[in-house]
Amino acid sequence: MNKLITNFLEKGILLSPELINSLDLLDKKDFVKNIENYSAKGALILNKESVPVVENGVIIDISWREFERARSSFEKGRNEEEYKAFLGIINYNLSEKTKKVVDKVLEEVKEPEKKYIEKEESSNTVPSVVILKSYGEISKKREVKDFVSHFRARYNSIRGMLQVRQELQNALAINRISTKPLREPVSLIGIVNDIQITKTGHLKIEVEDPSGTMTLLITKNNECFTKAQDIVLDEVIGISGTTGDKVVFVSDLFFPDVPHTLGFKKSEDEAYAVITGDMHVGSKLFLEKEFLNFIAWLNGEYGNGKQRKIAEKVKYVFLLGDLVDGVGIYPGQEEELNIRDIREQYKSVAVFLAKIRKDIKIIITSGNHDALRIGEPQPAQPINYAKELYEMENVSIVSNPAFVNIHSSKNFPGFDFLLYHGYSYDYYADKVERIRLMKPNISERTDLVMKLLLQKRHLAPTHASTVYVPCDGEDPLVIDRLPDFFVSGHIHRSAVLNYNNITMIAGSAWQKQTPFQDKVGHMAEPARVPVVNLKTREVSIINFWEDEPDK
Repeated sequence: MNKLITNFLEKGILLSPELINSLDLLDKKDFVKNIENYSAKGALILNKESVPVVENGVIIDISWREFERARSSFEKGRNEEEYKAFLGIINYNLSEKTKKVVDKVLEEVKEPEKKYIEKEESSNTVPSVVILKSYGEISKKREVKDFVSHFRARYNSIRGMLQVRQELQNALAINRISTKPLREPVSLIGIVNDIQITKTGHLKIEVEDPSGTMTLLITKNNECFTKAQDIVLDEVIGISGTTGDKVVFVSDLFFPDVPHTLGFKKSEDEAYAVITGDMHVGSKLFLEKEFLNFIAWLNGEYGNGKQRKIAEKVKYVFLLGDLVDGVGIYPGQEEELNIRDIREQYKSVAVFLAKIRKDIKIIITSGNHDALRIGEPQPAQPINYAKELYEMENVSIVSNPAFVNIHSSKNFPGFDFLLYHGYSYDYYADKVERIRLMKPNISERTDLVMKLLLQKRHLAPTHASTVYVPCDGEDPLVIDRLPDFFVSGHIHRSAVLNYNNITMIAGSAWQKQTPFQDKVGHMAEPARVPVVNLKTREVSIINFWEDEPDK
């Protein structure tokens, strides 16, 4: 047993004493065999409750650090719903055979509830928030090799998505294609290095993989030419075609894309999630009156009869970054602030959010105006500035981007939300001709940019589209799991679009049109709040801009 524990420690896996004592309930050999292939991203702690995470050798993808935090909080008599939601997600992913074995282990987990929780068993309507993925800051000096590792991790991750396609299952390394005779059918997967339009109107694209580079030619008469115009620098694509002299003539083009799923996932009970953010507290243009009306609506004190009935069933509010206007974000900003101290800005945010009824879960992510680095992935809001937010029991604070699961129960796995503030959106609205020409500016078609990035399976594939920080052995901006909802902010204008049964929602803002928005041609439409019915997946938008909502 000591050897077993040592082997796991070397892999970054800690086995708790209670787990070791319970291994006789399982086939110990199978347990060890299944977990041997786990490659830890930070320490993984396995205890009794997490026995079932090993199912056919697959570690269920949740934030284990947050699971441990929820367990600790539960044992102190707090956050029962969050802890149960974690257990519910774990159990939902198991086979019936494994559930029967694991039930014996989980029986003991229920005992602490009697010690600390005096209320009755939670029902489906109790809101739950489980953090599936939230970036944790790693302080280190970045070197050239970190960027190489970053792009290699992106390539390998998205290559795996592309190779699911039958046409790319036999994709060759580029150095092998170079040795093939002329006019031989080939397929490859590469990162886009360069895009040019030839004098005759064809597309000439240079791609790279770990083995070398290759030139692709897509003729203007090719059926995939229109689709090829959506290609952006540094994304990973797949192609099939025929070899030429130091070139591959493309016959078909493949983006990793999100697959089409059968039907919308819907909850059994009627509950609502609200998508908003970009409060910009501290700015002279902050719409305090309208935001207070929004809070009053959540509390059932504002709006017409229909709107108040919806407010009663709101369980979740997503605040997607830019809670504050910040200090020193751009030259001359101090003249546009009525709160010039960043800590006071965050304190003001906390005062507003504390007015929201406590049975609503508030999920907060970061944005480019918040008091942290602008490079993505952005860590969660800084605790040294936003201490009051961290002290609120109904608030969950995550990184940008992040994955969270809400509204899970014993019989329902909940909804997975991909959260991203949206700093990269301006770039793609300008660089992708189809989107640039469809409307006069991005603020009217944010949904099209969100759809484009789902097709790329990356939130900011082009090097210049956002400031980013390379991470150890991974690219956190890769969309490596399928969300039910993809939600964003940043553009200060609401938009809604469904694509392959993923609901994309851009939230509005609580700030009037700014001089900077005038300069870049953005047309803000603040104080419009998208509200999602989780039972029907319908999205409505409530307008708080006027003195009273529509009667």
